[in-house]
Amino acid sequence: MELIYTKTKTIQKDKSSGFCPGCMHDTVVKLIGEVLEELDIADRAISLTGVGCCGLMMDYIEYDYVQCAHGRACAVASGMKRTNPDKIFFTYQGDGDLAAIGLAESISAANRGENITVIFVNNGIYGMTGGQLAPTTLLGMKASTAPKGRTASEHGYPMHVCEMMDTLTAPAFLARTSCNTPQNVVKTKNAIKKAFQNQIEGKGFSLVEVVTSCPTNWGLEPLKALDYLEDHMLKEFPLGIIRDR
Repeated sequence: MELIYTKTKTIQKDKSSGFCPGCMHDTVVKLIGEVLEELDIADRAISLTGVGCCGLMMDYIEYDYVQCAHGRACAVASGMKRTNPDKIFFTYQGDGDLAAIGLAESISAANRGENITVIFVNNGIYGMTGGQLAPTTLLGMKASTAPKGRTASEHGYPMHVCEMMDTLTAPAFLARTSCNTPQNVVKTKNAIKKAFQNQIEGKGFSLVEVVTSCPTNWGLEPLKALDYLEDHMLKEFPLGIIRDR
């Protein structure tokens, strides 16, 4: 029998996923690894993360990795890319890391058109640190720091990162995808591949926002979390290509 699907060589073979049941981080990490292998760039790829669930990817990958201070991944990636232009640098960040403490670094890197790739996982809440309100938390969504739910008057509105960056001149590629269905997993992989191909070709800053679920901090079973993502998250954060130059 012909073996059609094999585990990418970029992920450690003796490790099983340690992410929570229903979390989509493991799917995104797998897709990144498949793209790096298919583009034959894994041997010169460097992943940079801040603090949070995204940082757990270090436990599973076979390529190089840099742990940055919380929110500073885009700044570190910018400096490393400028001094090592032949390497492939990408950040892997959550909504708290990229859009809260790291907002200035993220927006500035996009505004400069740094030739890096950014994979942004948006689950609308702080994951590993305890379920606090994030910049992308939906109105009405409860969090440990907003036990009655987010209100516009007290917390402001959910932040739309792709749309914010679309106001800038420099970014080359901005896309919002998800991994809630097989079809969307394929679209996410294609967007990630496009973002890396842009870096290879020197086209500049590319960001792929992946809207995901967080069953643990949403307080929902995995299947119910998928329903919530479909019924609420994707209405606030519609999927699609925002910019492709």
